[in-house]
Amino acid sequence: MNVLGIETSCDETSVAVLSDDKLMANLISSQDFHSKYGGVVPELSSRAHLQIVKPLVEDALKQSEIKLEDIDLITATAGPGLIGALLVGFTFAKGLSFSLGKPFVAVNHIEGHIFSGFLMEEKPEFPFLVLVVSGGHTLLLYVKSFTEIMQLGTTVDDAAGEAFDKVAKMLGYGYPGGPQIQAASKRGDENKIDFPIAGLKNEYDFSFSGLKTAVLRYIQKNYDDVNNIPGNERDDIAASFQRAVVTALINNVDKALHKFDVKSLSLVGGVAANAELRNKMTSLAEKFKLKIVIPDLEFCGDNAAMIALRGKTLFDAGVSHTLTAKPYPSLSPDQFQAG
Repeated sequence: MNVLGIETSCDETSVAVLSDDKLMANLISSQDFHSKYGGVVPELSSRAHLQIVKPLVEDALKQSEIKLEDIDLITATAGPGLIGALLVGFTFAKGLSFSLGKPFVAVNHIEGHIFSGFLMEEKPEFPFLVLVVSGGHTLLLYVKSFTEIMQLGTTVDDAAGEAFDKVAKMLGYGYPGGPQIQAASKRGDENKIDFPIAGLKNEYDFSFSGLKTAVLRYIQKNYDDVNNIPGNERDDIAASFQRAVVTALINNVDKALHKFDVKSLSLVGGVAANAELRNKMTSLAEKFKLKIVIPDLEFCGDNAAMIALRGKTLFDAGVSHTLTAKPYPSLSPDQFQAG
């Protein structure tokens, strides 16, 4: 089966082709111009997707050496994401489905991340525990099969990636904040400042709003202007903040591993590119003697390979969608309660 996947949920346009479960192409066009605005501008994002999606599809087919008429299944991200951005790829994919007379599967972007480990040579084994960490979502999930996912915890406010971006802005770094914080953390002392880690009623939930505020209050208390923070002290703040985020994430996974019998552990999403988090998750898997699957950096951020893969697993399970299907910008609170 030849599967075409399209991803346009935020600021990356991506097109992928799978052929009999082999990834033939995974092209990603990043909208780097958002950095000058300190964050993603939705209208500009939509326009950029509109300009590049058609030529990117053509390039992906050319690279995979598969003709458009030989595509058997069309898949696209339905949400969550920026509604204008989603509409571009989603509508384009439905147009292809209609013109080719081929089935269409709308894919939940988060489910794409959840199963992105299956793009690796070493794949997760069911049941597995997965930590999804991105700019918009932080989720801890128990995955029993391709169709059975149970949410254990989620963020009650800011997602981890969002907190990275906001703290990076406080420290005068650019956007996106994750790579900037990670680079500074390598130079700083992570034990210099004891930032708080939230404790919540649901032991698997996350909260980073208080941590973000604690960083702001620390800066305001100790410096009259962010531009006057000495370089080494700025690095210490970044490192201490990163330690608090990683500790909060790892603590919840550790608690879940004590209660749920799983065969493997997976870390996915954009923040899964963080080296410290990857190392801590790997150590945790070793502690519990579990297989650890963390996607390559290419598959941590938004990409169409995971959308094509998830679309195919859904199609194999008997799922397909009509062309009246609509995209959705938000993740419903009970999205992952099957199990």
